[in-house]
Amino acid sequence: MATMESLIGLVNRIQRACTALGDYGGGDTAFSSLWDALPSVAVVGGQSSGKSSVLESIVGRDFLPRGSGIVTRRPLVLQLYKIDEGQDYAEFSHLPRRRFTDFAMVRQEIQDETDRVTGKTKQIAPIPIHLSIYSPKVVNLTLIDLPGLTKVAVDGQPESIVHDIENMVRSYVEKPNCIILAISPANQDIATSDAIRIAREVDPTGERTFGVLTKLDLMDKGTDALDVLEGRSYRLQQPWVGIVNRSQADINKNVDMVAARRKEREYFATSPDYGHLASKMGSEYLAKLLSKHLESVIRARIPSIISLINKNIDELESEMDHLGRPIAVDAGAQLYTILELCRAFDRIFKEHLDGGRSGGDRIYGVFDNQLPAALRKLPFDRHLSLQNVKKIVSEADGYQPHLIAPEQGYRRLIEGALNYFRGPAEASVDAVHFVLKELVRKSIGETQELRRFPTLQAEIAAAAGQALERFREDSKKTVIRLVDMESSYLTVDFFRKLPQEVEKGGNPAAPTVDRYAEGHFRRIGSNVSSYVAMVSETLKTTIPKAVVYCQVREAKQSLLNHFYSQIGKKEGKQLAQLLDEDPALMERRQQCAKRLELYKAARDEVDSVSWTR
Repeated sequence: MATMESLIGLVNRIQRACTALGDYGGGDTAFSSLWDALPSVAVVGGQSSGKSSVLESIVGRDFLPRGSGIVTRRPLVLQLYKIDEGQDYAEFSHLPRRRFTDFAMVRQEIQDETDRVTGKTKQIAPIPIHLSIYSPKVVNLTLIDLPGLTKVAVDGQPESIVHDIENMVRSYVEKPNCIILAISPANQDIATSDAIRIAREVDPTGERTFGVLTKLDLMDKGTDALDVLEGRSYRLQQPWVGIVNRSQADINKNVDMVAARRKEREYFATSPDYGHLASKMGSEYLAKLLSKHLESVIRARIPSIISLINKNIDELESEMDHLGRPIAVDAGAQLYTILELCRAFDRIFKEHLDGGRSGGDRIYGVFDNQLPAALRKLPFDRHLSLQNVKKIVSEADGYQPHLIAPEQGYRRLIEGALNYFRGPAEASVDAVHFVLKELVRKSIGETQELRRFPTLQAEIAAAAGQALERFREDSKKTVIRLVDMESSYLTVDFFRKLPQEVEKGGNPAAPTVDRYAEGHFRRIGSNVSSYVAMVSETLKTTIPKAVVYCQVREAKQSLLNHFYSQIGKKEGKQLAQLLDEDPALMERRQQCAKRLELYKAARDEVDSVSWTR
């Protein structure tokens, strides 16, 4: 069963973990704050309201710095632990292996630790000091002592100090899990109390506010504070408690807290004004009241705290997986990481080509649409016009006219026509090259693991680009060879058909046949056109084969092979440069890891407590 001691102790331990790992509430919107979700008691009061005396009276020890002006310049998280027996002692979370039994040294350490962050100036800082006090004379309770509210800046203080202090106080008390201990001196009008003013603004119903009246013994004779203590002047849902602190003379005389508590009890027991309220007055009653109330609030909040812890652990682990784990420092591990990242990129690139992702179909579009359209647009009509055919055939004959079929004329016409195929062939190579380059760019962007390493991304992009250039050059040479092959050796069957075609038109031996008539040249142009059409159909098939073999197949099999060989020769420092992450991403990972550590520590603390319904 979770006891009061274990519940308050649980929150104390989680608060210490929060501070150690940089979560002390406030304005960090990058992560949800666990500190803000924990119930706490914030002590709020103006300077000289008796705030320090109340805390010392609850503890039963002199341990707080005293002086004029702002004495509390950092929040002090005061965690009280009741022990069965033994000597009182104190521990600071920033000095985990040191135990203080001299409370004058505790006071000095608070001062020194404050100066360590704020310097010797009178500035304030939001980073809390954690002080744990173990004593048989205390109740289990956690209090947060905040800087005293002030109305004017004094020498050595910045002009903004009034607003700075109030903003810090508000950052604590405006949270719905915060119990407000509003301390006001009884010898001043309650309407002018800074503590009540702020409490009213952040807790208008008074549900979270406990009112404390100090200095009841210093009120003018003939006056009392019953209207306040009995809730008539300003009503709260929680009770008002009156406190009688040690006087300055008592402090100067080193009157101990045991005697001071006894004197306080006697004051209320014998007071004609407050005697009927004596059982509900004094610092001892206040401590028990707060401890019991804090325990009930913690018990009510535990389910939501557990839910918040588990939700944030899941979210942070998911983000850590997305950000990736920190990189190892040794060269072997770095090389392995680089190769794994390259393989991840290569896998996605192949998925684009093979249809697992979009983009590879654009290569088929080059072969099925772009290449045929380019072949249809070739200017064969101009090349095989009657005038051009007559000109080329005549020039090919030279001084000796052809006897039967103008073979040289045919060759020149066909070679000239086939040269036009170079353009579409090279254009197909370039088009596929562009698609592959675009798929490399997309694949790098889609490789989640690579996003951490902009330098490696650039190196992979450059290496892949160089490889694709080599593949393009090889592919161009191959498709040009295909065109040249068609030019270098014409299909024999084509020529064998020519005499038969001539005979069909009449007797070739007959003297009446004029080999220089228009019909003769038209027939030559038609024959060449048929041959070129046959070659076009062949190239329409062989060019895609060559492009896929030289570019697509090579990209799938060996896109980063040269890069791999170069990586293997790099030294550790060069490898580390490739894995040089974006500083913002590194910082985010460190923040996530730190916050994840906090939530896991909190989960362990929660799991260590035995729960019963």
